[in-house]
Amino acid sequence: MVGEVREPLLAELTRSPNVTLARPPEDEDDGLEAAAQALRKAAGSAAPYVLVPADPLAGVVSEWQAMWDVAQGQRGAAPFEAKAREAVAAWRAGRFELPDYYLVLARANAEGGGPDAYLGPLRAARPRRVAVVPAGGGPGEAARVLDALRSLPHGPWWPPVDELIDSIRRFFAGGLAEGEGSGRGAEVLAAREPAASRPAPPGLARS
Repeated sequence: MVGEVREPLLAELTRSPNVTLARPPEDEDDGLEAAAQALRKAAGSAAPYVLVPADPLAGVVSEWQAMWDVAQGQRGAAPFEAKAREAVAAWRAGRFELPDYYLVLARANAEGGGPDAYLGPLRAARPRRVAVVPAGGGPGEAARVLDALRSLPHGPWWPPVDELIDSIRRFFAGGLAEGEGSGRGAEVLAAREPAASRPAPPGLARS
């Protein structure tokens, strides 16, 4: 889970009988492995909607955003490429698959917010796999998330992770429109779909 994540919101969401939470293990320091374990836990849940507050692509996303953040100066692509190689190797080894959907809680015109990979290259790759909910807290935030979960559209599955990361690599952040929703707050939610509709990555079998 990226950005402004509040425990009260998670607690309120999990009061819904259709929602459960799959957390990454607290004793796992490797963020990618922690996210992978949380997603495997989610895959075994019988709940209609499983919230996964972790993302195996978080390192890739973070380095891409830093690479395009003018405030950080010229970082170069080396940190991004290192995280990209790590993620692709883990995916090819069958350690993780992507969540069914990314549900992004984004503040409109967030002050200091730079290009957002969830709202940019990921949404460009699969528009129906990325849903955006206005963030900002308050009593209506959980209701907005639940409404978004209930209205998630069907659409093509994600491309292979190596191809998806290549599309992130080639995405021109300067092409993001002003006010597109560049807020940095994001939550990753996995919503269950019939397993047959989701192709498994190499080495990861589906039951």
